[in-house]
Amino acid sequence: MREKRKLSQKQLGIDAGIDPSAASPRMNQYETGKHRPDPNMTERLCQVLGVPVAYLYCEDDDLARVVASFANLNDKDKRKILSMIDQIESLEG
Repeated sequence: MREKRKLSQKQLGIDAGIDPSAASPRMNQYETGKHRPDPNMTERLCQVLGVPVAYLYCEDDDLARVVASFANLNDKDKRKILSMIDQIESLEG
């Protein structure tokens, strides 16, 4: 999502409140899995990226896309999507 939003690692870190001198290396460590952000930083990163926290914990890109898209829908459209899921699940028995 960072790349989609055309943010450098440094800019994302700065926008999330990390000191500019440490922003790029810290974001690189998060992205490579060397370190994990604490819950507060996770929330700040998600705010900057405009995605729910669940987005960062998705196991694949398709699920992450669904999570991000669903979060941006209005309530009426969310209910439609959930209804479609219910219909599909009922067909699968």
